[in-house]
Amino acid sequence: MRARRTLTLLAVIGLIAAPATARSSEHPSIGHRGRWFTDARGRVVIFHGVNMVMKVPPYQPSAMGFGDDDAALLAREGFNTVRLGLILKGLEPKPGIFNDAYLQAYLATVRTLGAHGIKVLVDFHQDMFNERFNGEGLPDWMVQDDGLPAQPNQGFPVNYFAMPALWRAFDHFWANDRDARGIGLQDEFALAWRHVASVMRNESSVMGYDLFNEPWPGSQYPTCLNPYGCLLFDSTVTAFFKRVIAQVRAVDPTTMAFYEPSPISSGGPNMHLGSTGDAHAGLSFHNYCLGATIGLPPSLLGPLSCPLGEDRTFNDAEAQAARNGDALILSEFGATDDLPTIERDLDAADRHMDSWQYWTYAGGDPCCPRPAEGIILDPSKPPTPSNLKQGKLDTLSRPYPRAIAGTPLSWSFQSTAANQAFTFVYQADPNVRAPTEIFIPIARHYPGGYTIHVSGPAVVTSAPGATIVTLRNTGAGVVTVQVARA
Repeated sequence: MRARRTLTLLAVIGLIAAPATARSSEHPSIGHRGRWFTDARGRVVIFHGVNMVMKVPPYQPSAMGFGDDDAALLAREGFNTVRLGLILKGLEPKPGIFNDAYLQAYLATVRTLGAHGIKVLVDFHQDMFNERFNGEGLPDWMVQDDGLPAQPNQGFPVNYFAMPALWRAFDHFWANDRDARGIGLQDEFALAWRHVASVMRNESSVMGYDLFNEPWPGSQYPTCLNPYGCLLFDSTVTAFFKRVIAQVRAVDPTTMAFYEPSPISSGGPNMHLGSTGDAHAGLSFHNYCLGATIGLPPSLLGPLSCPLGEDRTFNDAEAQAARNGDALILSEFGATDDLPTIERDLDAADRHMDSWQYWTYAGGDPCCPRPAEGIILDPSKPPTPSNLKQGKLDTLSRPYPRAIAGTPLSWSFQSTAANQAFTFVYQADPNVRAPTEIFIPIARHYPGGYTIHVSGPAVVTSAPGATIVTLRNTGAGVVTVQVARA
């Protein structure tokens, strides 16, 4: 295992920054135009995918069994993105000392996914800060809990609401209090991201950096438990994301950087995150029913409160992204075997035309085994049909426009016993020469084939029965695509 030590205190605290030209060569990375992701050919890109995080040592998804066969399976099912967990405790076990062997092993998984056309969102993942609090993510040397006992310990997510020691750890982090070598905790975190970005900056399969999973407000969380949200904390966390992005941009000027609101926002309270001032920023938001999150059965709250809260979160995320001019992606939802709940989430994402990443591909993490969350039953074994939740894949694998030569206006998928009707409408841009691409899950929804009807200035250029339908624009105007069972 090869370690790398930072050279001087000035470099450590970021007073000397590498020039913005540090990227040796530009790669065809994902960018954005307002809320829409874009590719190097000028198309709007829509992402459907999953999360993959290993929360215990060695913190490598490959150590759980995630490999080329899983990536191939995801690509076949139409997924084109993975939010891949990177654990800071594994990356920086001691202040300023980076475990580059860990980072290179992680990079190997990024490249494996990229070989199958899957874009990776590099996710600095944490839940409840550190193992001391029955969580994971940040290293032991970042824990400052004022010596309080890690009690009461009722696991995830209850400890967020019940454990004062955990609150104090977050309080010290958000205050940017100094660590043992005299550097602020946030500054240390930002320098870790700088190190990762210096390694990842030329990777064409990286779509962006998700800077901090679910920032918890610490002891001020009760101020967030209202429909309006937590204005004061959102100001604090905005300043934090600006600090981190500044270090990323010192070595990587263009890869997208994603900020997140408090996880409390995933149940409906408003977001008030300010602009990062970065031209390549995006909002990574989550959407979970609050009743389900705290363990209430779907039969009690799901039919009424869950759809209401989830739609509120989508609307708020769109407003948040619009205020700042940023892209947006639903980077977590689901975490259940309840297929009607998942389908309701997917229908909402389609209505809002949002990219998404389901939580999670593998739910059997030894840290906190919750097998209902996953798609694969045993990630240590190959993703054979008997080792996959076929009903969940039937729900998640659905038609969608993954690349659009223009601007999307709407799409929807109506799955019934009688038909599988997909409708997509977009404003064609004749200046975009690359084709529009629509994924069609033939085996799962159209085993007998499909029919396709196109109206407006576009023609189908793919072969009949293709899994990827391609269309060429023939002019400007509104194009409507309708797919149905043959």
